Amino acid sequence: MLVRIVKMSFKPENIASFEQVFQMNKHKIRTFKGCDFLELYQDQDQPHIFFTYSYWQHEDDLEKYRSSELFKEVWAKTKALFSETPEAWSLTKKVTLA
Repeated sequence: MLVRIVKMSFKPENIASFEQVFQMNKHKIRTFKGCDFLELYQDQDQPHIFFTYSYWQHEDDLEKYRSSELFKEVWAKTKALFSETPEAWSLTKKVTLA
């Protein structure tokens, strides 16, 4: 399993636009082949900072998503709203405690 975390910073006036883009596409992203989990977080102290947190069955699944028309469409709309360059991490889950 691959865990993908993406940090995005938005211009304050673009937060509502980003949330609308995410709302309109979250189910399409979550049901993309290989995506098992998707969450969106907003920083409590810096509300212009968001993180997506997703689980992918395989690295190839994430790469297929990143090459898809869905990603290209969502990313084009999202990146126009950024205030800073996004950061992303691909991680291997080592331990889960519930």
